[in-house]
Amino acid sequence: MKTKTSRISGFYQKTLEERLAIVSEWANLDDTAQDVLNGSMGLSLEQASHMIENTIGLYSFPLGIGTNFLINEKDYLVPMVIEEPSVVAAVSNAAKMFRSGGGFISHSDNPIMIGQIQILDLGDVELAKSQILENKPKLLEEADKVGGSIVKRGGGARDIEVRIFEDTAIGNMIVVHLLYDTREAMGANAINTAAEHLAPFLEEITNGRVNLRILSNLTDKRKAYAEGIVPAELLARDGISEEQAVQSIVEAGVFAEVDPYRATTHNKGIMNGIDAVLIATGNDWRAVESGAHAYAARRGRYSSLTKWWKDDDGNLRGLIELPLAVGTVGGATRVHPAAKVAMQILGNPGSQELSEIIACVGLAQNFGAIRALATEGIQHGHMRMHARQLAVAAGAESDSVTKVAQQLITENNIRLQRAQEIVAELKEQDS
Repeated sequence: MKTKTSRISGFYQKTLEERLAIVSEWANLDDTAQDVLNGSMGLSLEQASHMIENTIGLYSFPLGIGTNFLINEKDYLVPMVIEEPSVVAAVSNAAKMFRSGGGFISHSDNPIMIGQIQILDLGDVELAKSQILENKPKLLEEADKVGGSIVKRGGGARDIEVRIFEDTAIGNMIVVHLLYDTREAMGANAINTAAEHLAPFLEEITNGRVNLRILSNLTDKRKAYAEGIVPAELLARDGISEEQAVQSIVEAGVFAEVDPYRATTHNKGIMNGIDAVLIATGNDWRAVESGAHAYAARRGRYSSLTKWWKDDDGNLRGLIELPLAVGTVGGATRVHPAAKVAMQILGNPGSQELSEIIACVGLAQNFGAIRALATEGIQHGHMRMHARQLAVAAGAESDSVTKVAQQLITENNIRLQRAQEIVAELKEQDS
């Protein structure tokens, strides 16, 4: 039996049809799933009209495949939905280099979400806190009563935490945290339902008034972690030794750790990869974005989500840690046809495995970006990929896009005006 591997040589050089055939064989996609990917049977207008309000049409993004991923000794092809050039190429190349170092090692926390319940108009807040904690068993039991299928599958309420905020602009305040295991779901609806159910019980216990009851997207009890090694010998290039390359990348990483201006762009690059997988799988990328950026500022100063260092063997090592609340049931994951196919390509992972895959993509994307920045400069590769977009924008037909893009690259003049001139020249030649 042929060994299944995500290491596909020259995948980007193959035709669109050839790439689709390779992925279809990898994931055992049937004709219907292939039709979803080739655009002939995707999200319908009727389906879209049930997903959001005031629907008038559809808006498409490209779905690409991140190759070469070896995570916890298992191969993955990773679906990514994004409009920005160079992202999929960079993450695939980075994954190949991590693969040479043994692949990624990833793990994740249990899927614990946080529901927040705000209590106001309190007298003695310390007394109220002790009363809440004394009633913890009752509160957890009540929360599970509205847990439905999540509780049946082994999830549900796990703990109660109480936070006191004194002398705020609205007086003293208590915020109760309901810690809730959502299993395979992202869990927003389950958390909100449980928090609303607990509100009258907390009012009775504290003689206070409950205002907001809602989940937090700072899911710092539901984090994912990924780590990997890039062998130093792979980093040497054009007059830059492997030692210099490793040192430059480490220095770039420290820059993002200490300076929020750099960290913002650094983390944006990480989210380029993470968001692309979240969108492909129908997950809430906005929720993960907000949680990731809040986590990056958890020590009172915005910083990097990754850490880079040189190990004792002189190789480059990287680590990422961030909140990553994703679901594999409910929402667009089970409604959007392309999201279902994306999950099939990934092997239909559970929520924790999916978060681990996504963390690896984030680490790979970050490496690709800071490696380019620290060696050749970010524009070298990015503008080469941008050349194809310019060719299309200039009006190049499908059979001439590559020719126009290649001429822009050869001339080192990657500009729309030049692309338009080349297109006009080609049309004149054809006529």
